Amino acid sequence: MRKWRSSGPAFAPAAAVALGTVVLLGIWAAASSFIHSEIVLPSPWRVALAVVELFPTSRFLAALQATFFRGLASFGISMAAGVAVGLACGLSATFAYTMAPTLTVTRATPVLAVILLALIWFPSGAVPVFAAVLMAFPVVVADVRQGVRSADPKLLEMAKLFRLRRRDQLKSIYAPAVAPHLVSASHSALGLCWKVVVAGEVLSQPVRALGTGMNRARIELETAEVFAWTFAGILLCAFTDLLFKLARRRRGVDVQPS
Repeated sequence: MRKWRSSGPAFAPAAAVALGTVVLLGIWAAASSFIHSEIVLPSPWRVALAVVELFPTSRFLAALQATFFRGLASFGISMAAGVAVGLACGLSATFAYTMAPTLTVTRATPVLAVILLALIWFPSGAVPVFAAVLMAFPVVVADVRQGVRSADPKLLEMAKLFRLRRRDQLKSIYAPAVAPHLVSASHSALGLCWKVVVAGEVLSQPVRALGTGMNRARIELETAEVFAWTFAGILLCAFTDLLFKLARRRRGVDVQPS
């Protein structure tokens, strides 16, 4: 069957994004006008003013920096631990069966339950990091394990025949097989870490955090400011996601819109 290929202009995706944004803002403005309550749903213009007022302040910049480093820490820990465990699970069926109950329980545990337990065990600043690592870790393990198992069996048989050292097998056979799965795992873990970190901050209330600012604005019924703090979290996630996709494109890896 012949595949359909788009023949539209190169600017079509950007125009579609712009159109979708305008439609979304229009629906938001109409809903705000209909509800007619700034506490329930402020207008886009009111939220834009709140963003302009909030973003240059020192308390916002300190909160943004703290959340950024928590997100990076949780991403780095989950990737390091997930890659190590994923490789071990892929190379050893016994180890995979041993880890199965832990990974199953971790995947099935609600994020809120993890955060509430972490509030008992850790200081407020460590709660978001712990929760994010626990949520992202199984995702990385599953992808890396799948990558190890996707290694070409013919190459593995040849390596066994020629008695290739384990280290050389990892470098020459397993690494190329794991690479695309590792990219997918890191992309998924990155987005998940930002979401869980901010959610953890809302409940744990560290001194400096986007989630803390968001919750304080909620308590004061400053809904426009809640939107502004939320918008900062979205921008943080979008910025790192954009950097990630640009890095993938420079390496010649196709990136589908998400």
